[in-house]
Amino acid sequence: MTGATGLVGQGVLVEALARPDVSAVAVLGRRAIGHADPRVQDLVVERFDALEGVLDRLAPFDACFYCAGAPPVGTPQGRYRHVTFDLTLHVARAFAERNPRARLLYVSGAHADPGSRIMPLRIKGETEVALQALPLTTVMLRPGGIRPAHGERSPHRWMRPFYAVAAPLMGVGARLAPGLLTSTAHLGRAMLALAAMPSPPRVVENDAINRLAAGPGSA
Repeated sequence: MTGATGLVGQGVLVEALARPDVSAVAVLGRRAIGHADPRVQDLVVERFDALEGVLDRLAPFDACFYCAGAPPVGTPQGRYRHVTFDLTLHVARAFAERNPRARLLYVSGAHADPGSRIMPLRIKGETEVALQALPLTTVMLRPGGIRPAHGERSPHRWMRPFYAVAAPLMGVGARLAPGLLTSTAHLGRAMLALAAMPSPPRVVENDAINRLAAGPGSA
């Protein structure tokens, strides 16, 4: 997985490690997280477009949970495109070459659309299209607002006050408006369900993320 130090990735990793059937998690990042769980392996690289030192450790895996990204607010367009499109595709291509029977689950965003006039939504949409062209099964998850469920903290200091104030309201909102809001726990559980699904959908919107997290038979 990528993005394990981000707010979303922290929650997804918690949910993955809560599952006894998850035998190993390789965390690709620019620094080791040094997790206490022996199932977690650190794959440390200086940049996501310089993977030479870890290529032989990118397989075999059943799935890639791609949770890395740049904040859509406050990130210049060139930087946002490099992180969201260029680096994502570089990692995804390397993973696909070594795990052609695996699947890649990408945390995109609500209303991602390559034709959008809104820069982050357009670049997210372009990234989805490029990922879907790769020679492996891909799933695009499009969450709306994401509430930290396990005490996760944003790695971006300027965003932490927002989550401190908004998290309780987001918890209520997720129950009242499941099509608009979800949580890090629901996102992680949904990704695990999709990773095990024989024929997963290509795109999973916010309300479907919450249904998948609730388990079989949920409305």
